[in-house]
Amino acid sequence: MLSVVVEAVLLGLQADRPKTIKSAIMGEIVIRFMAGIVLKTRLFFKGFYGLNALLLVTLAFFTFLMARITVAYLPYNTDVGFLRIKQDYIDIDHWRLAFFVHVYASVWVLLAGFTQFSENIRDFYPRLHRAFGYVYVTDVLLITGPAGLLMGFYANGGLTSKVAFVTLAILWMTCTAIAFVKAKNGDFVAHRNWMIRSYALTLSAIMLRAWKYAITNTVELPPMDVYRTVAWLGWVPNIILAEFLIRRRYLQKRR
Repeated sequence: MLSVVVEAVLLGLQADRPKTIKSAIMGEIVIRFMAGIVLKTRLFFKGFYGLNALLLVTLAFFTFLMARITVAYLPYNTDVGFLRIKQDYIDIDHWRLAFFVHVYASVWVLLAGFTQFSENIRDFYPRLHRAFGYVYVTDVLLITGPAGLLMGFYANGGLTSKVAFVTLAILWMTCTAIAFVKAKNGDFVAHRNWMIRSYALTLSAIMLRAWKYAITNTVELPPMDVYRTVAWLGWVPNIILAEFLIRRRYLQKRR
């Protein structure tokens, strides 16, 4: 029933004006809104230098790129980008709904998650820290995560890719749920560690595309082999790095 209502609203929007004009207008609105958010985050990240500043700029850049990718699908375009190779699934109602939910909600996870590691926000704006935290947890556990899990069962590349994306979705939601529970229980050290793991998996959306760009521009492989490879490279190195950072922080505190 929900998918029927969503489709009716979206199709109604398409009938109001030509697709190209409508996409251009909505795309401009989204990009301006995202740019405004990125610029305003400077107020909450004063005092960030060196690596932290570099990470902020890098995240802002890739978030902007993700927003541009999202714009191509606005408001409900089914013949652009990734969907051009998923035409066999586009008529499956639950897959189509999951795809658009995943695309539209993923950018907000990137932004909300990054704020959780700002000591300035946590110390001076605790309510904002909690608000962004609830946005992140709600998005991962109830919106983007379930949508990504459903899409994983339909991934290109056969069983190899399907296992990669389904495992990613399950780990992502699990780490996020544990982080939320630890915060509720007042165990903020464990909460931070599980948030590091969760956000490392969130960044798979960025790293998958980065690895794909690197591989296709350095070696010649069949497109589907590249996809099977980046399905794992997009998140496995991330979680390994997260464990390294958690372990290093633990050892530093013991000294």
